[in-house]
Amino acid sequence: MAAKDELLTLRYRLIPDRLLGELLTKSWIDNVIPALALAVTVIIMTILIPGYLSAGNMADLGRQVSEMGLIALAMTVVILSGGIDLSVGSMFALCVLTALTCMNVAGLPIGVSLAATLAAGLLCGLLNGVLIGYLRLRAFITTLVTLVIFRALYDIIFPRLASAIVGSFPTSALWDLIGFGDFFGVPVSFLIFAVIAIVLHIGLSRLRPGWRLRAVGGARRSAYNAGINVKFTVCMAYVVSGLLTATAAFLFSARLGSTGADTGIGLEITVLTAVVLGGVSLGGGRGSVGNAIIGTVLVLILSNSLIRLSMPGSVNQLILGLVLVAAVLFDRKWIKNRGKILSKVYVSPTYLPLQERPDPGDDAYLAVNDKLGDVDLIGLGAVEGPEDVILDRDGNLYTGTRHGNIVRFFGPDFERHEVFARIGGHPLGLAFSAEGDLLTCVGGMGVYRVTPQGAVEKVTDETNRSLLSIIDDSRLRLPDDLDIAPDGRVFFSEATIRYDMSEWAVDALEGRGNGRLICYNPRTGTTRTVLRNLIFPNGITMCRDGQSLLFAETWACRISRYWFDGPNKGRVEIFMDNLPGYPDNINRGSNGTYWVALLGMRTKTFDLAMRKPAFRRRMAKRIASDEWMFPNINRGCVLQVSEVGHIIGSYWDKAGENHPSITSTCEHRGWLYLGGVSNNRIGRVRVDNADPDWTIHQDYWGA
Repeated sequence: MAAKDELLTLRYRLIPDRLLGELLTKSWIDNVIPALALAVTVIIMTILIPGYLSAGNMADLGRQVSEMGLIALAMTVVILSGGIDLSVGSMFALCVLTALTCMNVAGLPIGVSLAATLAAGLLCGLLNGVLIGYLRLRAFITTLVTLVIFRALYDIIFPRLASAIVGSFPTSALWDLIGFGDFFGVPVSFLIFAVIAIVLHIGLSRLRPGWRLRAVGGARRSAYNAGINVKFTVCMAYVVSGLLTATAAFLFSARLGSTGADTGIGLEITVLTAVVLGGVSLGGGRGSVGNAIIGTVLVLILSNSLIRLSMPGSVNQLILGLVLVAAVLFDRKWIKNRGKILSKVYVSPTYLPLQERPDPGDDAYLAVNDKLGDVDLIGLGAVEGPEDVILDRDGNLYTGTRHGNIVRFFGPDFERHEVFARIGGHPLGLAFSAEGDLLTCVGGMGVYRVTPQGAVEKVTDETNRSLLSIIDDSRLRLPDDLDIAPDGRVFFSEATIRYDMSEWAVDALEGRGNGRLICYNPRTGTTRTVLRNLIFPNGITMCRDGQSLLFAETWACRISRYWFDGPNKGRVEIFMDNLPGYPDNINRGSNGTYWVALLGMRTKTFDLAMRKPAFRRRMAKRIASDEWMFPNINRGCVLQVSEVGHIIGSYWDKAGENHPSITSTCEHRGWLYLGGVSNNRIGRVRVDNADPDWTIHQDYWGA
C-alpha cells in the first residue's frame, strides 16, 4: 500500500467523521444549548453574587424548583399534545386556596387536604380537556377564558377566607416536613418533585401513553388514522396538567403557609418561558422532562439573581420577556434548519480501497452467457420484491414481499399461490428449521418465526448495545439474512445500523463498517453481537463442517468464513476476495458447492469513488440525493462456487430482461430458483450437472 493510502486509512480510522451526524439525530441534543446556557448563567452569577452556591441558597432554590418545575412539567405535557395552557397560574392560585382552606381553616388531615387539592386541579384540568379535546375548541382561546374564570373564582373566595387562613396554623409534623424539611441537606419537596419527574419521564419516553401523546402533538391527523383516540389523549393531557399544578400548589402552601391577591399572576408567562427556553417545541410532539427542568432552573436562577442584584420587578419581567422571544426564535430556526444540517453531515464516507477488479471476460467461468435468458417465470406480477426464496420438504416455494407478506406457491407447477403469513414488514432472508418453522429477517422489525400453520411469532428484535455507540444499536434496524446452526442457534446479519430499509443503498456511499453479525440462542433466549464493523453483511450460510459459516460483505466485494465452534472458534478469514460484483445471499448447492448471488457488478468509476471519500462527502452535501452516484445494483449474476472458494460456474441474463438483478438463489432437485428485491417475479432454471434428488433440507437436517 502506498504511503498516501496508508495516511488516508489512518486518517479515517482515527477521526470519527460520523459523530456529528449521529449526535444531531439524538433527541437529547435539544438539551445541549439550554444546558450550556444554564452552566454559563451559574458561572456568571457565582462571580457576581458572593455566596451564591451556599447550602442555604441551593436549598431555597431546590424548593422553588420543586414547585415551578411541576407546573413546567404540566405545561410540557400539554404542549406535547399540540396545545397550550394559559390557565396554569389561576389554576395554581385556586389549588393553593383549596389546600390552605383545608389545612388552616377546616383543620382537615393532611391526606384529606391533599386529596381535595388534587381534586380541584383535576376538575380544572378536566374542564380544559373536555372543551379542547372533545369539543375541539382552540387551546389558546379556551385556556385564556378559563384563566379568567379560575381567577374570578379565586378573587371571590379569597377575601372571605383571608383572615382565617393567615390567623391559624396547622399542627402537622408532616406538613412542616414537606414545607421545610430536608433529607441529608436535600429539601423533601425537591425529592417529591424528583420522584414525580422520573415517573413522568418514564411515562413519556418508555410507555404507550407517552408515545401516543407525542404522536398526537406531532401529527394529529396521522395519529387519528393510526387508531389513536385523539380526543381522549388531548383531554388526559390537560387532566395530568391539572394534577401536576395541584401538586405544585400543595408544596407551595406547605412552604409559605399563606396566599395573597397576586398569587399565580403572571405565572403562565414565567412557566412558558421556562419550557420553551428548555427546548420544548411550541409546535407540539417534541420535548422532554429534561427540557422542562433545565428551563425551570435557568429561569429561576435568572429571576432570583436579578432580585439579589436589586433589579426592579419591571426590569425582571422585561428580561424574561426578551428571553422568551429569543427562545421562541431559536426554537423556530432550530426546527427549520436541523434537518438541513443533518442531511449534509450524516452521510459520512470513509476510505475503502478495492483491488483492481477482475474482468469477467478474462475468466471462462465468469464470461457473460445467457443461461438466464429463458428462465421460467413464477408469480409474474403476483409478488413485489421477492428478496429471498426457499422451498420446503414438499417442494412448495416461499418468498417475502414488500407488502409485508410471505407468499407460498404450491409445487410442482407453482401456478397456485396463497398468502402464507402476514408479517407487517418486508421479509428478507428465509430459512427453515429442523422442526419445519420458517424463520425470516424482517427489515426494521427483527427476526420472526412462522409455524407450519402460518402463526407468526417474534424471535428477537434487539441485541446487546455497544458501550461507545452514539446510535442506539440495541434495536435491530436492518436484519437481512439468517441461517440456523446444527444446535439450533440462529445467526443473522444486520447490514447497517445507520440506515433504514428505504435507504439501504446510501450505506454504499460510506463504505464503512456499519454492519454486524448477531447470534440468537433459543436455549437461553439471549441475543448477542458476535462480529462488528462489517461492511454491509448481506448473506449467511452454514458450512458443512457444522462449526463455521460464510457471510458476504457487499460493498467490500468479499466473502468471509467465521468459526463459531470448534478449535478455531472466533476466527475470521477471507473465503473469497475481490469479487467482480456485490455479493448478496449465499446458499448451499449440491455436490458440495455454494451459490452466490451478485446483485450488481462493479464499475471502475465507483471503485475510484470509493478511494475518494472527500469527493463523496462533497457530493452528498451539494447535490440532491436522487442525483448521487450509487454502485451498479441493477445488473448482476449468479456464481457457483466450490467448497474452497473457487468459481466453477456463472449464470447471466445477457439481455437484462428476465433477471438482471439477483439477490438470492435456492437449489432444489436440479432446479435453481432466483429472487430479486427489485423484481416482480421469481425465476427458475435448470442447473448443469446438478444432483436431481438433492434438497437443502436433506443437506441440513437429513431425511
